[in-house]
Amino acid sequence: MSLVELRVWNLRCIEQAELVIAPDLTLICGDNGSGKTSVLEAIFLLGRGRSFRIRNNERLIRHGEPYLRVTGRVDSLGLPVTLGFEASRTASTARIAGHTAASLAELSQAFPVQVIEPGIHRLIEEGGHRRRRWLDWAVFHVEPHFMQTWVHYGRALKQRNAALKTPDGDVAAWDSQVASLGESIAEARGQLVERLQPYWKEEVDALCGMAVELHYLRGWSQDVSLTDALVAGRARDRMRQVTHSGPHRADVAVRLKGRHAREVLSRGQQKLVAVAMTIAQLRLLRALTDLRPTLLLDDPAAELDATRLHTFIDRVASLRCQLVMTSLQSESRLFGAPERTFRVGQGRVQPL
Repeated sequence: MSLVELRVWNLRCIEQAELVIAPDLTLICGDNGSGKTSVLEAIFLLGRGRSFRIRNNERLIRHGEPYLRVTGRVDSLGLPVTLGFEASRTASTARIAGHTAASLAELSQAFPVQVIEPGIHRLIEEGGHRRRRWLDWAVFHVEPHFMQTWVHYGRALKQRNAALKTPDGDVAAWDSQVASLGESIAEARGQLVERLQPYWKEEVDALCGMAVELHYLRGWSQDVSLTDALVAGRARDRMRQVTHSGPHRADVAVRLKGRHAREVLSRGQQKLVAVAMTIAQLRLLRALTDLRPTLLLDDPAAELDATRLHTFIDRVASLRCQLVMTSLQSESRLFGAPERTFRVGQGRVQPL
């Protein structure tokens, strides 16, 4: 599965662009601030329905324009699939094979895309929402029914939270559904983290040389069922009007010698650990599925010394993913000669 064509309208500084993406390596070059990363954002939007840089899609819309739009064509096992994403000031919508998607999450199944960019250290540094998103993206592709369970859990959780805000709301009526769906989500996530471990240990050792550990925290005590946790926490939940126990509070703890990695690692080390998490995840997907994800590399040489860069190149090359990479120089050959090169400048993207 790989991206074949990309069209962009009104995304940041890009007024309009059309690119034919190479099966293996495409290079996007240009000066700092020219819009190279915006091209990667467009590709990421097509597979995730959001940017990897900011949460609010509205802020991606080109100044003075009412909307942004990204469309593309993906080659899925020899069959073309059209994808589309549009964001206005009020809403975001996605289309897959001409049909409106019920959820933006459906894009992840239609077009698997991952990114390694200078801000990847936030996967370690910031809260659990980033690591849950990182984990769920992989589970979506490994467990066929996970997405449906995840969507249904979100709806049930929303109903329980609404009942908590009403004095006579029947909170208990939602406990069974929240617990059943939540237990299924936690089991699928836990199994994936367990399967990930051999790949993770190999990658983190190669890139960092440190015994950093990954531990899945399911979002409630390991000693009780989610049903019991919901019942025990009902009084607190009513007081604070929100559900505290469940997989929506899960995390992947990243620890070194028992301490949180963000407390003991430098930003550069955090970046290497986050890169190891991403590469290990992609290796696991290749082992468990027939997917060939697209990997976006935004200025991959930034902040890496020669030794680390050489190791990074070797690890990424072994993935055999479709690569789309940015660079200041059109002569960049980190991953060999690109099959297609585009230069970005003044809101335009031109082939070289």
